Amino acid sequence: MTSAPETLSAPLVVEFPFTRSLGPVQSAFLTGLRERTLLGVRTEAGRVLVPPVEYDPETAAELGELVELATTGTVTTWAWNPDPRPGQPLQTPFAWVLVRPDGADTALLHALDAPGPDAVRTGMRVRVRWAAERTGALTDIACFEPYEDTDAPDATAPRAHDGRFEDPVTGIVAHARLDYTYSPGRAQTGYLQGLAERRTVGERCPSCAKVYVPPRGACPTCGVATTDRVEVGPRGTVTTYCIVNIKAKNLDIEVPYVYAHIALDGAGLALHGRIGGIPYDQVRMGLRVEPVWSEDGRYPDHYRPSGEPDADYDTYKELL
Repeated sequence: MTSAPETLSAPLVVEFPFTRSLGPVQSAFLTGLRERTLLGVRTEAGRVLVPPVEYDPETAAELGELVELATTGTVTTWAWNPDPRPGQPLQTPFAWVLVRPDGADTALLHALDAPGPDAVRTGMRVRVRWAAERTGALTDIACFEPYEDTDAPDATAPRAHDGRFEDPVTGIVAHARLDYTYSPGRAQTGYLQGLAERRTVGERCPSCAKVYVPPRGACPTCGVATTDRVEVGPRGTVTTYCIVNIKAKNLDIEVPYVYAHIALDGAGLALHGRIGGIPYDQVRMGLRVEPVWSEDGRYPDHYRPSGEPDADYDTYKELL
């Protein structure tokens, strides 16, 4: 085999929605934000926590004594963000701040709208800027803004609140997103560039002789580097599989469909791939399959039956 090409890198985004239900404390907090009300919770020791939590972080006692706080507060620490990312509170440079609302003993993380880092300091007074449209989420606080007042920070004592609102928020959907640059490394760079040539390339461990596909750069069993590149497949054997009955968002595949572990000929472990060209209830262990390449020819879109007789169990039992 030829030597591995230059290592690849590319931007990558991991994004998914996370749905959760809310207990009485979190429900009251988020519903309060919708109604322009900032709530905290009082512990048995008398400390006021914001955002409120359902259990005391020191004693684990259940908490439920809600209090209404002022919408003014003090910056306890900060960091300047010169290049906001999509989805962040502000699209112009701003400061991330921890703000201790008046009457609270803990701080709330949010954005501070300031003209520049020279305008931000620990101890500065700020107040909530409410969003024009509020739905019952932390984004109902659009941001904090500088606020010059004459009152002492403890002038506004927290007031008891029963936590009752009309049409309370009972659940939220949080959209998690992670943007980063991914480099697959030397071994997987060779694997990806091999796929672009419709070849499947792994690497052999010099100690145990197992061929890893996709290659990992080192043998996880022996702990030694793998440098001997080996072409495997393209055909293989289904070792195990599962039937998928839940349709994934933005995936244009009708359910049910089958994902399987496929031991390519010559490989020392199975990789996973989708099985097509056969009814889902006819997929079986030992089925011999071959790749069907994507339209751009850069990777196997799925695997289909090759027409060969099923493999004997003894030939793949060590690859389950």
